[in-house]
Amino acid sequence: MTTILSFELPDGRTQDVQVKHLLNAGYAGREQEEVQAHIAELAELGVPGPTTTPALYPVSPYLAQQVSEVRVQHGRTSGEAEWALVITEDGVLLTVACDHTDRELEVHGVAWSKNASPDVLGRKAWRLDDVRDHLDQITLKGWVGAGDTPDTLIQDSSLGALLTPDYWLDVLTERGLNQPGTVLISGTVAMTSGVDQFARSWKVEMSDPVTGKAVEAQYVVEQMAEPIG
Repeated sequence: MTTILSFELPDGRTQDVQVKHLLNAGYAGREQEEVQAHIAELAELGVPGPTTTPALYPVSPYLAQQVSEVRVQHGRTSGEAEWALVITEDGVLLTVACDHTDRELEVHGVAWSKNASPDVLGRKAWRLDDVRDHLDQITLKGWVGAGDTPDTLIQDSSLGALLTPDYWLDVLTERGLNQPGTVLISGTVAMTSGVDQFARSWKVEMSDPVTGKAVEAQYVVEQMAEPIG
């Protein structure tokens, strides 16, 4: 099963992409201090540390979605502010993403938890070539909310905190996956201590101070009914 994503580009054109491969990077900070902070956050939730960093997890392609609602099975799931590479026939796009993760399942296996909920991608994107020379200046932020409106900042960083898109393009090339239809999610940055990540609503945003443009993704979390049996 595959998904077709549609992105609005800065020039007003629309680019459709059929997702063939979806991968989630993990523990992908450039600074070891950031990486260790994220590992410590996960340890508090009972998630064992990785055997190597950075990590890369294959995810079912249909989980790359552009939705405003995410259905979950319980109250211990949360998003993660990230960027996403989208490889097309016409080049590489960069957009924002929120990797919604099942934290209960994560303690049994990070790769399993990545396949439990969608990666929510923005509906707008930039061409990577247009922003490559100032990527580190682009901010990456996440907000959560108890209601339908995300109003509390939980992540506040920049793309400079994460391994670069070009780093991951090299990895994809080595694996034979640098091809149209591949989507790679970057891995996330540290969350603000004391902010409840198990929220009703999530919003992530990348903002480019050079162009003044921003891309965002926002959704609410709906808990499904209790199972019978």
